[in-house]
This record gives sequence, structure tokens and C-alpha cells, in this order.
Amino acid sequence: MFNLLLGLFSDDIGIDLGTANTLVYVRDRGIVLREPSVVAVQSGTKKVLKVGLEAKRMVGRTPGNIQAIRPMKQGVIADFEITEAMLRHFIRSVHNRKFWARPRVIIAVPSGITEVEKRAVKDSAMHAGARAVFLIEEPLAAAIGVGLPIQEPAGNLIVDIGGGTTEVALISLGQIVFCRSVRVGGDELDECIAQYMKRVYNLMIGERTAEDIKITIGSAYPLEQELTLEVKGRDLVAGLPKTITVTSEEIREALQDPISSIIEAIRFTLERCPPELSGDLIDRGLVIAGGGSMLRGIEKLMAEQTELPVHVAEDPLSAVAEGTGVVLNALNLLLQSGGIE
Repeated sequence: MFNLLLGLFSDDIGIDLGTANTLVYVRDRGIVLREPSVVAVQSGTKKVLKVGLEAKRMVGRTPGNIQAIRPMKQGVIADFEITEAMLRHFIRSVHNRKFWARPRVIIAVPSGITEVEKRAVKDSAMHAGARAVFLIEEPLAAAIGVGLPIQEPAGNLIVDIGGGTTEVALISLGQIVFCRSVRVGGDELDECIAQYMKRVYNLMIGERTAEDIKITIGSAYPLEQELTLEVKGRDLVAGLPKTITVTSEEIREALQDPISSIIEAIRFTLERCPPELSGDLIDRGLVIAGGGSMLRGIEKLMAEQTELPVHVAEDPLSAVAEGTGVVLNALNLLLQSGGIE
């Protein structure tokens, strides 16, 4: 009864609990929070100092007594306590720091995670202050968020390229017909750039610099006008600061392997697509969402490799969170149909 009374004063929320960023959608208010999934803690004590953007600014720049931790790895919880602290912070933030807020929460999770990993997500949210926790698969939430007509008896193909995972899902009649989840995403792209700089230039760079390179000159397809960027790091031979200039062609070469894995996941899904739904995709094509869809030319490469029309979501970073928001408004109906758990 006490929880029920608290729930009357708490807004239901949807959470896109991403490896790179966490977005929170509040019913009737839209997306109210968009923060990096990073927590700064006191070394050895796990005392939380900063969460979100303020914590991300510390990545690679902290003194020995502070650690900047990313508690989500490849779409799943890597550090239970820190994830719980991060969720508690975000839930209280959207409820104006009210300690008694007990909302119902819908969390989007990768389709390929295990039952144990699902339980970890639910437990973290419950300990963080949720009254009830429901899970929805990320590709389904992304498809809803970008406005695909998933309830129709026709094929819809969504590719959600997140920070830790890429989800490729074929959806019809409101359910996932087939899904391929690969643990390749924006983080893997950053890591490949860092390894390339180390291998080719003997230059050590941090994850934030690698991400900046990806955003500024990264591409998946040849550009009309290739770009260049000055990169600063530490020379592994001399041990001194060093600046070099890299081109978008070099970075495209560095990103070849993870992008090939994403293309292969799409091909794998198309090969297992029922014939009638394959026919639908010739006209409808596929939709890409998530931060990875913003990589220059990735839609051209996908169109070339699949011979299908490729559409980039209008707001790819918000697709999953917007999908959880739509689900919030039909929560009871979806619970009955088994669309969420």
C-alpha cells in the first residue's frame, strides 16, 4: 500500500540504458535527461562523486584517488553497484531529487542478453528506487521510436547501432521475427581508431580523443572531399607529447573490421528472412538508428551491400528512448500481450 501511494506521486519513466549514454523519458514530458553512462568514484571506496557529463569530463584525466567508470559494457551491466548508483541518481534527477519517488520503469535492453543479465538490470533498477521494472528489447523500442508500422502484417527491418552492441531485427505484427545481436558498436569503433594510431604512428591516445576523431573525420564510405585532422597524443618511442595529421581515408581503413561485422549481421538477418517479408523489404528498405548511424556514409555502404533502400532515423540518438515513451502510454495493453516482461 505504501509503495502504491508513493507511485501516485511518481511519474512512470522509460530508460534507454546504453553503454555510452543513458536517456530518460518521463510520461507526458518526453525525454528529460540525456547523460553519458559514466560515474566518477573515490578509489577503493566506490563512493560516487559525479555522474553523467561531469564524470565523463574526468575520463583519462583523473588523479590516482578518483576513477571514472563506465558501468555498462557491450550493452550489459559490468558493475552492479555503480549501475545502481547511476540509475538512482538519474531517477531522482527527473523527480527533482525526491527521495521517496517510486516510479514504474521500462528499460530497453539488447535482444541478445541472457536471463541472468536481464535479472541484473531489473535488480539494479529496483534497488535504485523503481516500484516495478519492465524490459523491452532495444530493436523493438527503436522501431517504435522511429515510427515504423510494426503492427502491420509486413516486414520492417531496423538496425540499431549503439555504443556497445548492434541489433538487427526483422519485425512483423508487433513482434520480432528474427534478430541478430553483435557486440560491436561505437566503443569498438573508438578502440579500432586508438589501436590504428598506436600501430601506425606509435601514438598513444585516450578514448575521448578516439571518439573525437570518429565524430570529426570518421566515415564508412569514400567522401566527396576527404577530411584531415590534427591529433595530439603521447609518442610511445620518445615518451613525449606529439601532434600528427591523419586523414579520413586512414580512419576509414581503421574502421573496416567492425563495420564489416555490422554489415555481416544485416546479411545474416536477410538470409533468414521469410520470402514474403523479403518482398516487403524491397520497397520498404531498412531503417538505421543509434549513434553509429551518424557515421558518415554508413547508409550508402549498407545500401550498396544489401541492394535495399536505407533510411537514417530523423533523431537516431533518441529512437530507443522515444520508443519506451510510446510503450509507457500503452503499458497495460503490452503487459497483457507479452510485448514486454
